[in-house]
Amino acid sequence: MRAEKGNKVYTITEEQKEYYQNDGFDIFSDDGEIIAYGTGKNVPYEKYAALKKENEVLKEKLAETETLQADEKPEEPKTKSAKK
Repeated sequence: MRAEKGNKVYTITEEQKEYYQNDGFDIFSDDGEIIAYGTGKNVPYEKYAALKKENEVLKEKLAETETLQADEKPEEPKTKSAKK
């Protein structure tokens, strides 16, 4: 298993996994699949602001779509009730 952070890559054992993860290293299996993300990571403010704006736009679109769907409720098909 590997611990990676920036340009640092260490081969670690299962016993060392928690230590490196707490130090901010991402933990990868020998196959290259992520096992765990390092703790204490920060997102740059520009990326946060862009994602927040995108989220607000998507919420507005969702609200519009839900309103349109509520206004366009399909009529229930008229069926004859069966006689018993």
